[in-house]
Amino acid sequence: MAPPTNMEEERHYRRCLIGGTFDRFHSGHQLLIQTALRQADFIEVHVTNDAMAQAKGGWIESLEDRMEGVLSWLSVNAPKRHEVFVLEHPHGPAPQHQQADSIVATAETISRCHHINNERMENGLPSLHIIEAPHMMDELGGILSSSRIRNGLVDTEGHPWIPPSLHGKTLRMPTELDDEFKTPMGELFEGPEDAPEVALSAMLESLPANHGALIAVGDVTVKGLMDMGIQPDIAFIDGQTKRTELADEYKVNPDQYSVRRTVKNPPSILTPELLDVIQWSLIQEEPVLVEVDGEEDLAPMYLLATAPLGTIIVYGQPRKGVVMRVLDIEAKHRSRNLLVLFEVE
Repeated sequence: MAPPTNMEEERHYRRCLIGGTFDRFHSGHQLLIQTALRQADFIEVHVTNDAMAQAKGGWIESLEDRMEGVLSWLSVNAPKRHEVFVLEHPHGPAPQHQQADSIVATAETISRCHHINNERMENGLPSLHIIEAPHMMDELGGILSSSRIRNGLVDTEGHPWIPPSLHGKTLRMPTELDDEFKTPMGELFEGPEDAPEVALSAMLESLPANHGALIAVGDVTVKGLMDMGIQPDIAFIDGQTKRTELADEYKVNPDQYSVRRTVKNPPSILTPELLDVIQWSLIQEEPVLVEVDGEEDLAPMYLLATAPLGTIIVYGQPRKGVVMRVLDIEAKHRSRNLLVLFEVE
């Protein structure tokens, strides 16, 4: 991104105020702070408390984690030019601040800065100079933001989780990854194969209070949950277990879902059609059943890469039990790192 050409770039201020949630500290946050550092000798960063942050929606990091993200970056990039505080109310100390002479904002937050300056005038203080910071665009063409990261679209640098070079391509899992896929991609809950409710009950008891949609992959897992009265928000089935067709009494009753899609996806393959159906299913308001003609075992790879943070992904681990993954940044990194090793057909 080209630096701003405004002549005010040469002007220097004593102390600049910065306020924000700073969830999933990302490159856009860095650009905001760097804009202030270029024009001010010293900056104060005010990070919103948990009450204000959680009002923006679920799956936002704790104040402790958000503060750590800000402080870690500042300790390297501006070690003696910053102070960090907790922001207890929207305007913070700005209306009464005696030392500050500037405040940084994006186009969306400039109006708040004008309100702050009105309050300062009422308090007999000079207005703060408003420094407008540019936006950073992510590689999908949107403004890089914490919400786009929480929604599972991009990483903290704005890169998509599925590399563009893989879009529209059929991917085959190389045999070298067999052992890698035997390692659970989440927490393993053990239980006998003929009694899946044992592992599933332990998994359900471990569900975090704050989580997103529940996605289940595999006939045994989906039917086990539904027999327990739990309907997954998204379910993937192929009518098989260990590549052997299930008897009718062990199959999922598709009529329990009013929204259904069918997709072809051969064993050991990830098709563009499967990715399309997954992305479609993630935006549906009603529970979705995806019936796979072929095999759904690799569906978690695309689910991990595309679903929002906080999504619960559950799948069976042969002869061991079920695996539950609360989708986080680490899981997305692992998914992307594995996907780039797949062979393009």
